[in-house]
Amino acid sequence: MRRYFAFLRAVNVGGHAVVKMDRLRGIFEALGFSGVETFLASGNVVFDSTARSAGSLEARIEAALRDALGHEVPTFVRTAAELARIATHRAFLEPEVRSAAALNVAFLKAPPDPASIRKIEALETAIDRFSVHEREVYWLCRRRQSESKFSSASLERTLGVRSTMRGASTVERMVARYAPAFSRKPGTADRRGTVDNRPPRRRLESPG
Repeated sequence: MRRYFAFLRAVNVGGHAVVKMDRLRGIFEALGFSGVETFLASGNVVFDSTARSAGSLEARIEAALRDALGHEVPTFVRTAAELARIATHRAFLEPEVRSAAALNVAFLKAPPDPASIRKIEALETAIDRFSVHEREVYWLCRRRQSESKFSSASLERTLGVRSTMRGASTVERMVARYAPAFSRKPGTADRRGTVDNRPPRRRLESPG
C-alpha cells in the first residue's frame, strides 16, 4: 500500500450543494481506498492505495466525484514523498518568508513550460512573489492577501489550466501528521546520509 494525498479544487464553492466530509470519505472508500481521512473541511483527502500511478488515481477520483456530485471536481494527487518535498522546498530566502504575511502553494497537473513560467513571473508586484518548482507554484504574499490582486483564479487565467491552492502550513501539517517518515528535521540525516541544516521555516497559514 502507498499513501496518497488528494487536493480537490473548490469542492464546496461555486454554487454547488455543500459536500460533507463523511460523504467525501465514503466516495473515496467506494473506490477501494483504505485509511481514508479528510484534513480540514477544504477538500484535502488522505488515503492508501496499491495503485502506482497518481495520474490514473486522479482520473478515477474525478470520475467518481462527477458521478456522485453531478459536477466536475479537478483533483491533484501527490504521493507522501512528493508532498514532503513540497513542504520542505525553499522557494524563497528565509528572511523573506519570515517577514511575509502568507506563503501558499498552488498544485498543477503538470510542470509549466518555459513560456508559462514567464507569464507567472510577469505577475510579480511589490506585494507578490512567485517561484515555480516541478508541478507547484509558490506564492509569497508580503502583505495581507486582501491587499493583493492575485488569486488562484488569476493563476488559472494566466496559465489556462486548473489548479488548487493551499497554505504552506497546511501542507506541512499534513506531512507531519500523515507522513512523518518522510519528514526530516533540520540537523538529521536522510537515507543517503545527507544532513539538512536549513533553519526551520515559520508556518504561515492561509485559507486552503
